[in-house]
Amino acid sequence: MSATETGEITVTNKNKAVEQLDMAALEKYLSAVLPEFRGPIRAEKFAGGQSNPTFKLETGAGTFVLRRQPPGKLLKSAHAVDREFRVMRALKDSTVPVPDVLHLCEDPQVIGSMFYLMEYCEGRIFWDAALPELDNTQRTAFYEEMNRVLAALHSVDIDAAGLSDYGRAGNYFERQFQRWEGQYRASELATIPAMDHLIAWLGNNLPADDGRVALVHGDYRLDNIVFHPTESRAIAVLDWELSTLGHPFADLAYQCMQLRMPANSGNISGLMGVDRAALGIPSEQEYVARYCERMGISAIDNWAFYLAFSFFRLAAIIQGVAKRAQDGNASSSSAAKLGAFVDPLAKLALDVIEKES
Repeated sequence: MSATETGEITVTNKNKAVEQLDMAALEKYLSAVLPEFRGPIRAEKFAGGQSNPTFKLETGAGTFVLRRQPPGKLLKSAHAVDREFRVMRALKDSTVPVPDVLHLCEDPQVIGSMFYLMEYCEGRIFWDAALPELDNTQRTAFYEEMNRVLAALHSVDIDAAGLSDYGRAGNYFERQFQRWEGQYRASELATIPAMDHLIAWLGNNLPADDGRVALVHGDYRLDNIVFHPTESRAIAVLDWELSTLGHPFADLAYQCMQLRMPANSGNISGLMGVDRAALGIPSEQEYVARYCERMGISAIDNWAFYLAFSFFRLAAIIQGVAKRAQDGNASSSSAAKLGAFVDPLAKLALDVIEKES
């Protein structure tokens, strides 16, 4: 395994279908569908991307990013790179920053799975939620920018963006609970009592539908945002695989849930035990209040449920990654280790339920 200064890696392991690309086939295909394209291609796989393998392509026509489904048998509705392509294309002229998407290949015969090509956005991605690279004023500005972009996303006119059929409206949490419980059971490798307890509580405490419908990202967090090289401005929100029409509080709770986690929870950085005020980072209460101000609402009810559901869904996603690792088609070489985080996540959710519901 070799790593570059930008955190990209080129990996060779037993599952070459996940880690490598058929360069000859890819170059031939892109030359045919993109008139401006020129080879040769040099590809490096990004270190992130537990779900869909993602590659930086350096070519004679410039630098691009290729994101593909992993090869092999996939769970139903998972790894929806075609949905990622569609939503980013729809948001191109909106106030939500996204990369310019160039081409979607739905034919799995070309390189072994569906993929799309998008522009490479030169900027900064931060992996540590405490933002140690920045000073207090900058940290405040970056969290304010994340809050602004999230509110902008939830304010997108769905009909005007051509996304009115991008998901089902209404009963979002009921449908999501059923989906992720099914995904979890389909990838369950061993009985985890805390997950069973959490699933039972969520099923018995689903909130009534309040009519709120928005475009939701599904995995909105710090390291899925590319920031300007020198400014606090976001230039691209990445990883739209889980996006749909849903309840906006799901995105907000998901981000706040992750900030409640330990500093290193399976490639996810949290702020558990961190003195946020000393770092210039808003408290959860302040962050939620700022979001409510932007969205024109006074408060959020059922906050404990939204947080607990976020822990559950993340645990279900991680369990799916661990199952793919066992099956030999996970995107990351560290995927097998993630299964150990399912039980702690479920216990964190149960702690939220005990203290805040």
